[in-house]
Amino acid sequence: MGRPGHSHIVAIGGGSFRPSARYGFIEASPLLRYALDLSGQDRPRLGLLATATGDDSEWLLKMYGAFRDWDVEVSHLTVFPMPNVEDPREWVLGQDVIYVSGGSVANLAALWRLHGLDEIFQEAWRAGVVLSGQSAGALCWHVGGNTDSFGPELRAWSDGLGLLPYSCGVHYDSDPQRRELLHASVASGELPMGYAADEGVALHYVGTEFIQAVSVRPGGHAYRVEHDGSGGAKEFRIEPRLLTP
Repeated sequence: MGRPGHSHIVAIGGGSFRPSARYGFIEASPLLRYALDLSGQDRPRLGLLATATGDDSEWLLKMYGAFRDWDVEVSHLTVFPMPNVEDPREWVLGQDVIYVSGGSVANLAALWRLHGLDEIFQEAWRAGVVLSGQSAGALCWHVGGNTDSFGPELRAWSDGLGLLPYSCGVHYDSDPQRRELLHASVASGELPMGYAADEGVALHYVGTEFIQAVSVRPGGHAYRVEHDGSGGAKEFRIEPRLLTP
């Protein structure tokens, strides 16, 4: 796994996977290669979680297929109807990289706490396991953000694991509700200042420090959103590093 003291989180706004003309399936995008490379391993162990989709078996199968041509050792952890591994802590700590799918971040957080995974992931992060994920799998590592976990109208949510002391915005350029609600939530103090990512863009943190954004598409951006000191919010655009296909 990664070296202790080098705690990486890669929070993806969208675009972890893309259609594959070769297989008629999906394939992992360079955003996932970026996360895997942070492990420093030639053949990293990649742990998949789809808790936010209710451990949907079809989605897990698609994720396995997305890495069919990659030199990775893939396994997964489910909690329905019970954990599929004897010791979830041992499994998590045995991975080099964790990837968490999108879905309901509110349900994910509740189930992780019920099974003690919140504390296990904190331990793994401090030990150097690279944590990553998209949408719900990006929000979960932060204090919170906005989510459709409670219905089609987005709501602010502040019950994340809090490994990162920020709010997070995902799907920032594809859902018109996202930017407005994040600005309002930061302005009101309901959420702390934070970072947001367009589709195809990921936020990279080392420890709790934002290091850079990376993108798989030209024109995608990241953003820093903070209180403006007078009851509103201000946004600063961050130019990401464009990853090669």
